[in-house]
Amino acid sequence: MARFRHHVATRSSAPTAPEPQIVIEHREELIYMICEAAELEHSLMCEYLFAAFSLKRGGADGLGPRESALVQRWRSVIVKVASDEMLHLAITANLLSALGASPHLSRPNLPQPAHHYPPGVTIALLPFGERALRHFLFLERPEGMGLEDAEGLAVVGEAAPVMGSEDRVPRPQDFATVGHLYRSIEAGFVRLVEKMGEERLFVGPAAAQVTDEGFRWPALIAVTDLDSARTAIETIVAQGEGPTGDWRHAHFGQFKTVLDEYLAARAADPGFEPARPVLPVGLRAGPDETERRITDPVTASVSDLFNIAYEALLLVLYRLLARIDETDEESLILADVAVGIMTEVMAPVASALGDLPIGPEEPGATAGAPFELFYEPDYLLPHHRAAWLLYGERLQVAARLARRLSESVPSLGEVADTLERLAQRLGTGGPAAAPTQLGR
Repeated sequence: MARFRHHVATRSSAPTAPEPQIVIEHREELIYMICEAAELEHSLMCEYLFAAFSLKRGGADGLGPRESALVQRWRSVIVKVASDEMLHLAITANLLSALGASPHLSRPNLPQPAHHYPPGVTIALLPFGERALRHFLFLERPEGMGLEDAEGLAVVGEAAPVMGSEDRVPRPQDFATVGHLYRSIEAGFVRLVEKMGEERLFVGPAAAQVTDEGFRWPALIAVTDLDSARTAIETIVAQGEGPTGDWRHAHFGQFKTVLDEYLAARAADPGFEPARPVLPVGLRAGPDETERRITDPVTASVSDLFNIAYEALLLVLYRLLARIDETDEESLILADVAVGIMTEVMAPVASALGDLPIGPEEPGATAGAPFELFYEPDYLLPHHRAAWLLYGERLQVAARLARRLSESVPSLGEVADTLERLAQRLGTGGPAAAPTQLGR
């Protein structure tokens, strides 16, 4: 498994020494590293969405027209970056499928413990603000750029050695930036093609590849050979840190612009606070037993509603990205349901959480989107008809919970309607669900 290497450097764009080469000699290590990249993309998406959901909603939260416009622009930038991370996650699925493996959507709960990733990075949910933005810049920094992580997030430890050609079992390797990781994955594809040839390396069926149809991502291409693998990887690197030497329009540059605007707005008006008082809280014990917990009963139930919807999203995405035996029409249905869960369920539920109290132990603080996993399953439901039935069943559970909670949080009534509609879209909304519609 690849690991971040910490840069001990100042906040400057001065180049550092060239990154050490990561050696990939076997298919297993390449799959291992792509899975690590998938976990990273997944976690970054959660981080960015948490910050976006924490932003105030214009006049409804007491902002004036100018501040409302600023906050809306910042939200749009962060949501767009999160959408790109979703694209990158789909690209890792295609890379894995091309090698004969399955997509990887599992990850540890957040905050991820320092020992999960290597020295130099901690993945944690942070509300919008200077600390979060500097953390995002650290994560998205271009190769060779030295930056320290936001205060309190950098960790210290020893780097792991690179893998040698005599190794047979995948193990942690050291990487400094996201770009360094993907360049190493690209070099791994090149190396294994040299050793094995394209025909032996790219053994996954072409039909398992996910393309832009349904998601409207032109950059989501089928990976079937070395050229397409390199093109897919270049998409991720270019969107994150930018083409070599040009980061201004990439994620790094976009976050830098937001940070500059935020600091300028705060300097002009020290009382300007664009984020609601959300805290990253959950219901269950995580890696740190001292973490805050939700004690308000209504907030706890709404938090569970978010987590159930999030779990349903992962279940649907796993089947969609695996492309086992769904028809093109069925794949479009899965894509529509996934987008619906993200935009019409998770977003409004997160908005509702931002208005709800954590409990008397945290006066004035509200709950953020938890992105909490009940367990760490593989999420892949392998049997077609059973999978679709289970998706609908889970959405119906969420719909009933949302309907009950709408008595206390009226906005969740519309969420309940959406969940019922999505269950019907899967053909599992009632007892008359037809096996021929659900598949084999």
